[in-house]
Amino acid sequence: MKLLIILIFSGLTTGFTENSSSSYPSKLLLVSFDGFRADYLQNYDFPHLQNFIKEGVLVEHVKNVFITKTFPNHYSIVTGLYEESHGIVANSMYDVVTEKHFSDFNDKDPFWWNEAVPIWVTNQLQGNRSSAAAMWPGTDVAIHNVTLSYFMNYNASVSFKERLNTITAWLSNSDPPVTFATLYWEEPDASGHKYGPEDKKSMSTVLKEIDDHIGDLVHKLKMSGLWENLNVIITSDHGMTQCSVERLINLDDCINRTTYTLIDLTPVAAILPKINTTQIYNKLKMCHHHMNVYLKEDIPARFHYQHNDRIQPIILVADEGWTIVLNKTLTKCDHGYDNSLPSMHPFLAAHGPAFHKGYKHNTINSVDIYPMMCHILGLKPHPNNGTFGNTKCLLVDQWCINLPEAIGIVIGVLLVLTTLTCLIVIMKNRLSAPHAFSRLQLQEDDDDPLIE
Repeated sequence: MKLLIILIFSGLTTGFTENSSSSYPSKLLLVSFDGFRADYLQNYDFPHLQNFIKEGVLVEHVKNVFITKTFPNHYSIVTGLYEESHGIVANSMYDVVTEKHFSDFNDKDPFWWNEAVPIWVTNQLQGNRSSAAAMWPGTDVAIHNVTLSYFMNYNASVSFKERLNTITAWLSNSDPPVTFATLYWEEPDASGHKYGPEDKKSMSTVLKEIDDHIGDLVHKLKMSGLWENLNVIITSDHGMTQCSVERLINLDDCINRTTYTLIDLTPVAAILPKINTTQIYNKLKMCHHHMNVYLKEDIPARFHYQHNDRIQPIILVADEGWTIVLNKTLTKCDHGYDNSLPSMHPFLAAHGPAFHKGYKHNTINSVDIYPMMCHILGLKPHPNNGTFGNTKCLLVDQWCINLPEAIGIVIGVLLVLTTLTCLIVIMKNRLSAPHAFSRLQLQEDDDDPLIE
């Protein structure tokens, strides 16, 4: 029975692989709309994006890495690593050894990026390939002494249309060919900070513009002859949550500013003590019941946020919707919170010859995107924290089965085998049983017959 089950599953796997295997396409475009919260898809209309999804796949929730900020998560997507491994641990960082600072406006030093190898570097080093980028974080930096074949220096004033036109030109007319490209857009993050996700009127306008950009993207790819053979992934780095003037955590009420240096602020604040660390920790620990305070070595393991020198000795984590401040200033909404919160999750949609059509998947991790992209491009991935198996169901050349389906198949096979076994046993018993009315046979040693 065990052997038969193994043979059945082997046959299914082999048959699927033989029927679906083909040389996968070599081109991939990765698009990020910053701050695109997953449930925007349920709460707003996206006709262009929904058409994209109908002909492709949708992952409803992508569990991103902690902290749920822009630079760290964009680098996790393209390296498959947690922040403690790739080194971009926040949007604002400080290295105590070199005394270097990193920020949104000071991010070009390769020192910060060289702890990992992003996929665009791997793509250029493995074979006669080029990579291209329009504004994706880190793509205008020479990482491991490798500069992208084609890239745009970051400039927020450059329109989406210009970025799109430049990327499609590089994908169409480059030698060696561009096989991996990225495209980044600042919205809806910028408007999300300004209005908040609960401002339906303002966010409807912004998200309609995002959907129009996706329509322009598809149209441009079709007009350029790229649509049928190009794999396109649309995703984001994080979500967004609403904050309030009623939910402020004022550090100045708890501790003197002269006793520490604030490296990064709200909703995850990085504290570099100037005096005894334990003393600072004890004061902050009593600061506010909506703020968790961790010594670096005590940060929960599920955050994967301990093992890097750029992580400061004390980390403060505000509860969802709460804001850590030094004064009473406040943005209307924010991100960066615990990555287990649904409000922090983005989504992922994908279309192209590598992907199924009309398939929906519940969740993957953001670090799973990297090994999937390497598979599509035929690249050997660097060691990473992602799991390729989590994305197999999205791909046409992979055999995948859900746990409920697997249980159903096993139960079905067992029922069939049990039924067959019972029938065989019954048939054997019938063949070997004596006939009900067989004549009595006289034995040679009988003295007298029973009937005269």
